[in-house]
Amino acid sequence: MSHLMLDDVTKQYRDVVAVDDMNLDIEDGEFISLIGPSGCGKSTTLETIAGLTKPTDGTIEIAGRDVTNEPPKDRDIAMVFQNIALFPHMTVRENMNFGLRLKNYDDDKIEERVQDAADILQIDGMLDRMPDELSGGQQQRVAIGRAIVMDPEVFLMDEPLASLDAKLRVHMRTELQRLQQELDVTTVYVTHDQAEAMTMSDRIAIINDGDLQQFAPPLECYNKPANLFVAGFVGSPSMRFAHGEVDGGTFTDSEFGISLDVPSSVDIDDSSQITLGVRPENVYPKDHGTVANATEPIALDVDVVQPMGDELMVYLRAPDSGQTFESDLDDTDQTSSKTEQLLMSVDPTVDINVGQSIDIVLDRSQVHLFNSANGDALVHSLEQKPDPVSR
Repeated sequence: MSHLMLDDVTKQYRDVVAVDDMNLDIEDGEFISLIGPSGCGKSTTLETIAGLTKPTDGTIEIAGRDVTNEPPKDRDIAMVFQNIALFPHMTVRENMNFGLRLKNYDDDKIEERVQDAADILQIDGMLDRMPDELSGGQQQRVAIGRAIVMDPEVFLMDEPLASLDAKLRVHMRTELQRLQQELDVTTVYVTHDQAEAMTMSDRIAIINDGDLQQFAPPLECYNKPANLFVAGFVGSPSMRFAHGEVDGGTFTDSEFGISLDVPSSVDIDDSSQITLGVRPENVYPKDHGTVANATEPIALDVDVVQPMGDELMVYLRAPDSGQTFESDLDDTDQTSSKTEQLLMSVDPTVDINVGQSIDIVLDRSQVHLFNSANGDALVHSLEQKPDPVSR
């Protein structure tokens, strides 16, 4: 169990800054996920912690010890890569116990650790096979097991579940989380999968273009995003946005016809350019029932209805806008704000049809306002006593 700290860590390749003044203070036993779009600096940050990449500037401490210039073997870490790196001439058992034998562990202890890891990873019957006799997913489980048996100070994992099938990935999420809790080992986990980050992590670090955007518990990042990037990145489908301005204490936009009063306690100057954000689950049909803190009804047209099993995703556009449908359910580029449609999540029993005109309301307590110029969050609720912005 170790405290891990990155202090102003920067990694620059000639004119490209891959990681810029990264500051992370990770407590003993915490499970931290690094998430962000491809190329944002997640893996580079992990590699600097591992010692595979030397930072251009800044320091890295593990358990209070400066390891910035120490080689990986002296950092007491175990790392699992997305790319599998098993010894092809060794059996699964030999691959998993290789590190333990280098450290001269007793045979009984080695066998106990290997067997425990094999049970967790569901590879008990594969211990005497060779790597080329395994599927890619099975090989990745062996690589995870090789790290588990080492009982390191810090686990570093770079998308270790990416090659597993969907059902096994869900199982492995639970097992990795349970294992980490049992061992109480500090873990830094890189993933593109928001479900992994949200369900497994104590805190998540959201990175964009090498800059740390927000470092907080998953639900705080979801409910109180620090800026427009976080708001648009966290959540699938993502938060929807409408651009407008505040004038005389009222926010209006010219796209959807949204008009709502901004409480006087919210410090926003008149004529300020503001972006309103709202998540699909906080948009309701007017006749949904009693919605506390509802806005005035907004008349929109139903563009597309997507049945998802447990919910309907309803894409809404302004009447006669001529906008075309654009789904972002699988969109990985969530850095730009989509303003052509609002998105509403409703119960699958609700009768909604394409082309229908519908009055919707927003839950004022879940409406977010952002500064359009710099993207910073201004407020996360339009109740009379709004929640303070999380920075």
